[in-house]
Amino acid sequence: MKRFSEVMKAKTSKMLDKAEDPRETLDYSYEKQLEMVQKVRRGLADVTTSRKRVELQGTQLQASADKLGEQARQAVAAGKEDLAREALNRRAGIQGQLEGLQQQRDALHAEEDKLTVALQRLQAKVEAFRTRKETIKATYTAAEAQTKIGEAVSGISEEMGDVGLAIQRAEDKTASMQARAGAVDELLASGALDDVTALPGGDIQAQLDALSAGSSVDSELAKMKAELGSGAPPPKEIGASGEESK
Repeated sequence: MKRFSEVMKAKTSKMLDKAEDPRETLDYSYEKQLEMVQKVRRGLADVTTSRKRVELQGTQLQASADKLGEQARQAVAAGKEDLAREALNRRAGIQGQLEGLQQQRDALHAEEDKLTVALQRLQAKVEAFRTRKETIKATYTAAEAQTKIGEAVSGISEEMGDVGLAIQRAEDKTASMQARAGAVDELLASGALDDVTALPGGDIQAQLDALSAGSSVDSELAKMKAELGSGAPPPKEIGASGEESK
């Protein structure tokens, strides 16, 4: 069962690897890194906002402390010592708040500096990744185009090979047919193979035709001798019906 699971995982991984486009994977990774940069930027902006808010509160409290100090001096000048003491007590409380705000402000400022450095480093890494990503994508695209061209050329070569085989088969079949025709002609000429196109009784008819031709020649020769005065009577002609000509 474990072996079957491993085989299925291997096949699935192979199918995913075949279907995966590295350019899309690189673009996806780059988008994720950009999202991370945006998160760091938002975090930095939040820290900066908090620092400025603390600084604004400190400015307001410092103004209140200064005002209480001035009021304390006025109370002393007016001989109102109790009122002056109350103003100084309030100012002391504000001073404690100012010290706490100053600590918060320092901590936020330190965090802001860390995030600024981290953001700069992250942006540099993302930019370097973007450059390498585009280089890899361009190289992959070129290799893909070269592969497709090679496959196309290979396909053309296979087709031309098929055409060559078809031509070779046609030539071989033609040569075989020509050889067969020549062999039949030789067999017919030698009499080893009967001519199925000849009419029945063809040999007898040829003998009769030859006999008729020979008789005509003899009759013509006898006439010529008679005309030249050889004194010999011309031989009787043999007609087509076998009767003597008059």
